[in-house]
Amino acid sequence: MDGAPLYSIGDLARRTGLSVRTIRFYADAGVVPPTRRSPAGYRLYDVDALARLELVRTLRDLDVDLATIQRVLAREVTVAEVADAHARALDTQIETLRLRRAVLRAVAGRGSSPEEMNLMHELARLSDEERRKLITDFLDATFADLDVDPDFLARMRCGLPSLPDDPTQKQLEAWVDLGELVTDPDFRASIRRMAEYQARDRPNELPRGTYERLSELTRERVEAALAAGIEPTSAAAEPVVTELIAAYATAFGRPADAAFVASLVERMEVGADPRAERYWALLGIINNWPAWPSAAPVFAWFTAALRARA
Repeated sequence: MDGAPLYSIGDLARRTGLSVRTIRFYADAGVVPPTRRSPAGYRLYDVDALARLELVRTLRDLDVDLATIQRVLAREVTVAEVADAHARALDTQIETLRLRRAVLRAVAGRGSSPEEMNLMHELARLSDEERRKLITDFLDATFADLDVDPDFLARMRCGLPSLPDDPTQKQLEAWVDLGELVTDPDFRASIRRMAEYQARDRPNELPRGTYERLSELTRERVEAALAAGIEPTSAAAEPVVTELIAAYATAFGRPADAAFVASLVERMEVGADPRAERYWALLGIINNWPAWPSAAPVFAWFTAALRARA
């Protein structure tokens, strides 16, 4: 309108903090064309053009492309719609960057080989659905064609990784570790052996809750022995070992003789792979489950004591 102030490119540069070159580029691209030209041919801009340029600067700072900015200025899309789309895109980028950071920190901490780094990178790129499928495929391979306890299998299949929308670094690293674990052929073979043993032992399966009670008794007695500094092969361990062997023999309906002790040693050794416990610990970190104390020291002590007795 007549009498309204007009600004030169230099004026706009001082008011917006943009360079003269950038403002000229926006003008030539038709994003913020000049309002008019001076008699000498210089570009002049009014208040509306200044406001458009401020909006362009803000949107460019937020990494919105020029084509989208032109659609906003033409009122083909709203700023709110553009902001929503870019926020969702940034969410994806942030998740990707966090996963990459987890891989890099894991590689740096372990001194990983190029092959291991490639594996961890591939694991970090998986979607939530792909993560679940990786664990499901691991379970399918572990329990294929075996007659295992359906309730046990159902519990295993319920334990699937579910990273939250904003996972912590610890959760991301736990996922990378878990993915690497379930793709390890040696670990898969170890868990398969456990499943085969359970299937073979199915006819002798104990009443529901028996294993839990035996495990709790073992933990209670052995933790007390560990706290007292008792070595599993020492004479001081004898009362503890005798009590536990008797409890297991009663539960299985067998005499507490050498043959039963040997079978108990086999049972403990089959389930002794510490990576099985780590599998659940990593799932717990990913899914934000309450942490529980490791049972590995307890059953390592009990297995050593049983070997000495056998």
